[in-house]
Amino acid sequence: MKFAHTGDCHLGGWRHPELTELTIESFRFFVTTCIKEKLDFVLIAGDLFDTAYPSIETIKESFNEFRRLKEANIPVFLIAGSHDYSVSGKTFLDVLEKSGFATNVFNPEEKNNTIYLLPTIYKNVAIYGYPGKRSALEVSDIERIKLHESPGLFQILMLHTALRDAIGNLPIPAVDQDKLPKVNYTALGHLHVNYNKNNRVYCGPLFPNNAQELEELKGGSFYIVDTNGKVERREIKLKEIIIVEINLKDAFKAQELINQEISKHIIKDKIIILKLSGVIERGKIADIPLAQIESEIKKSAYVLLKSTSKLYSQELEVNSVFEPENLEEKALEKFMQESKSPFVSLTRQIISNLSTEKKEEERTQIFEERIMSEITKIMQ
Repeated sequence: MKFAHTGDCHLGGWRHPELTELTIESFRFFVTTCIKEKLDFVLIAGDLFDTAYPSIETIKESFNEFRRLKEANIPVFLIAGSHDYSVSGKTFLDVLEKSGFATNVFNPEEKNNTIYLLPTIYKNVAIYGYPGKRSALEVSDIERIKLHESPGLFQILMLHTALRDAIGNLPIPAVDQDKLPKVNYTALGHLHVNYNKNNRVYCGPLFPNNAQELEELKGGSFYIVDTNGKVERREIKLKEIIIVEINLKDAFKAQELINQEISKHIIKDKIIILKLSGVIERGKIADIPLAQIESEIKKSAYVLLKSTSKLYSQELEVNSVFEPENLEEKALEKFMQESKSPFVSLTRQIISNLSTEKKEEERTQIFEERIMSEITKIMQ
């Protein structure tokens, strides 16, 4: 039997309408591939939607694709992820299941502090699943799971979590992969990485979910697997991505310099990521006609994403009397003296944690999870 493994689709996650459409197009490409190659079933390892309550337009588009799979007699098995998970247990994944478009394979029984997962049987395959939760709360639960036996069947375990082996020594909650139940294939979601070890596979996002991922991944991916052991990664690259990095010093020459750099590329129908950095020594950031520059680029480009987070204006003389650090310290002291919050004593620890630098080669998602994990420990 052959099946597809996807996840981290994050449908409805982009604010840019053009990138929202590309996310749907990626899902449509995935579904078309499954139908064209006559796959037996589909696995979605969490975060089908970017939220537990997606927009009506996102629901309409995604349900149409599920209808195509149903008409092709390709069943879909899924679990919730940290984004489409809801503490109340009510999400639009339930609507998919009630409509007959998908089956949620999370079916637990808890006894003596052990979580037994019951299988969903499809032909000669037994599928088990445990959902992702906010703030990595699923990690401690997964360490308690055992599988109800399904002898003679090809066993699949679906999880939406971080594996220790995939994140290395980063101090965030993660599951020890060696303590997982032994199965034929572990379909993983949550980490947007290319990872395939001992048939434990992260499928990666179906389409990048932010500008950093667009820059790092250049596109999406999914896997096609057969029960004989062949695991094949498929890439989805619907649009070329061009990254233009410019260091600026003169606000009045910025437009000319940006136009020169952009002209070095064929930008028609491409995703352009414009990254502006530097210290403006002549003029101010407000003197850069960003709206006009953006309008010109958009005439040809498919979409423009711009970053000015590392662009600074040299408007103040920094000396030993007035330093930004001193200003922040004084504001912090004033806040701590006047605040009546019972958590005020944690302020310095939290601010110190938020000042943590991103490590070299550390992906944005892992960095954010590391920061949130440390803040959670402080708050606890």
